[in-house]
Amino acid sequence: MNKYTGKSVFGGIAIGKIMVYEKGEHQVKRVKITDAEAEKNRYYEAVEIAFKQLGELHDKALREVGEANAAIFEIHQMMLEDDDYKESVEHIIESQMVNAEYAIAQTGDNFSQMFAAMDDEYMRGRAADVKDITERLLGILSGNTGSGVDVDEPVIMVAEDLAPSETVQMDKSKILSFVTQKGSVNSHTAILARTMGIPALIGSDIVIDESLNGKLGVVDGTNGVVYIEPDEATLSAMQEEQRKDNEKKALLQELKGKEDVTLDGKKIKLYSNIGNIKDLANVIANDAAGIGLFRSEFIYLESDTFPTEEEQFNIYRTVAESMAGKPVIIRTLDIGADKQCDYFGLDKEDNPALGLRAIRICLTRPEIFKTQLRALYRASAYGNISIMYPMIISEQEVDKIKVIENEVKAELTEQGIEFGNPKSGIMIETPAAVIMSRQLAKKVDFFSIGTNDLTQYTLAIDRQNTKLDDFYDAHHPAILAMIRMVVENAHAEGIWAGICGELGADTTLTEEFLKMGVDELSVSAGKVLAVRKVIRETRVS
Repeated sequence: MNKYTGKSVFGGIAIGKIMVYEKGEHQVKRVKITDAEAEKNRYYEAVEIAFKQLGELHDKALREVGEANAAIFEIHQMMLEDDDYKESVEHIIESQMVNAEYAIAQTGDNFSQMFAAMDDEYMRGRAADVKDITERLLGILSGNTGSGVDVDEPVIMVAEDLAPSETVQMDKSKILSFVTQKGSVNSHTAILARTMGIPALIGSDIVIDESLNGKLGVVDGTNGVVYIEPDEATLSAMQEEQRKDNEKKALLQELKGKEDVTLDGKKIKLYSNIGNIKDLANVIANDAAGIGLFRSEFIYLESDTFPTEEEQFNIYRTVAESMAGKPVIIRTLDIGADKQCDYFGLDKEDNPALGLRAIRICLTRPEIFKTQLRALYRASAYGNISIMYPMIISEQEVDKIKVIENEVKAELTEQGIEFGNPKSGIMIETPAAVIMSRQLAKKVDFFSIGTNDLTQYTLAIDRQNTKLDDFYDAHHPAILAMIRMVVENAHAEGIWAGICGELGADTTLTEEFLKMGVDELSVSAGKVLAVRKVIRETRVS
C-alpha cells in the first residue's frame, strides 16, 4: 500500500480504479470545416476500421469465452451500422459544418442519454454500448487506439494538473474523484470538483506514472489522503466511512421539495452555479431554486474559435427552457487571468489577474460583447434569464454597458427578432466596487458578490499561488465587513444582493450571512441540500 497526501477541496470517500490523465486524450473539440463530404468520408473510414476491430475481438472472444460472451461485439457492429446513428452524424456534419469527431461525440451523447432514460432495463443497458462504439470511433479518428483503462467504468482521475478548458470537456459521469499534483484550493479544478460534489485533492505528493493505471485507489477527501492498493484493514475502514457518508446524503435527500426558509420565516433564494449544459442534471437533481451563476466563459474555453451568436443562443435557450421558468443568471464572458483562450490573442501580462480580463475585454472588443448580448437577449424570450456583468469597478463601466445593451435591443427590434426583457446585475469582486456599491446600486437590478476574487484583491493574494494558501483567509474580518456593506447598500437602494462565490457554500458562515441580510446564495449543486439544512435550522432574529 502507498499513501499520499494533498489538500482537500471536497470531502467524502471515493473507491475505484485509477486512471492517469494524459493531455489531449479524446478531448473532442468543435472545429469548423469547409468540405462536409470529406469529413463524412473520414467518418465512414473510421466505421470500417471499427467494424473490423470488433470482428477481430468477436473471434478472439469466441475462442476464449464462448459465443454468449462474444455476442456483445456483434451488437456493437450492428450499432455502428445503425441508420439513425449514421444519419445523426451526417446531419450534424452537414448542417453545422463541423468535424467528424464533434458530430460523433454529440451523437453518442444524445443516443446514450436517450437509452439511459428508457423504462426497459435492457434498453437502458444499451447506453453503455453506444458510449463504447463512440469512444472507439473517436480513438480511431485521433490515432489513439491503445486500450488504456476502461473509460466506461467510473475512475479516480490522477493528473499533474487540469486546465479549465480540459475539465469542462470531460464526461463527468465517469469521474469518481480528482487527484492532482498542482493546483490551489481556489483553482477551477477545485471548483469543478465542488460543483460535481466529488472527493478531490490538489497539491498532492502522489508519484504519477503509467503503472498507476487500473490499480485500486481510495481518496479520502475529508482528511486529504489517497491510498494506492490499500491493505485490507484500510479498505474496510474507508468502506465504512463511505457507508456513513452515503447515509448522510440519503438524509439530505429528504430535504428535496422543502422551502429555503429559516425557523423565523426569512426566505432566501438558494441557487446553483454551473459551467455548462451538462451541469443542469445536477442542478435539477439537487433541487436548486434556480441558477445563480452560469459561467458563460466555458463556452469560449471549449471552442477553437469565437462561438457564433447562434451557437450561444441555442445553449442559453436550452438552459432557460430546461429550468422551466426558474431564474437563470448568466454571467457574460470572464476570460483572462487564469482562463486563457489562444484565439483571443491576448498579450502576455506580468499580472494577468490585474490585467485585461472580463468586462474590460468586452468593453474594448464590443464586437465580441455584442454577439454574446444578442444571443442572451434572444434567449431571454424563452425563460427567466438575467444578465450579470463581472469585474465592475465604476459607474462609467455600467453606463457603457447600458449604451451597448440599448444598441443591441435597437438592432434586434429593427431586424424583427424576438427578445425578452432580462434584468441586469453586476458582480461585486473588488474593493472599489464595494466602496461604490451604494452608487452602483442605483444603476442595476441586483448584486452578486464574487467572494473568490474579492478575497484575492482585498488580501493581495493570488488565489492560484499554492505557496500562499496558508495566508489566504476567506473568513478574514475585512471580507465579512465588505459583504455586510454591500448588502446594506443594495437594500438602501431597493435591490437584492447575493453571494455566488465559493464562500456561499461555507455552512459555517450561513447563519452569519442570513443575519447580514444576504438575499441569495448560489452554490455548487452538490452543496444545495447541505446549505438548505442549515437555513432551515437557523433563527435569524
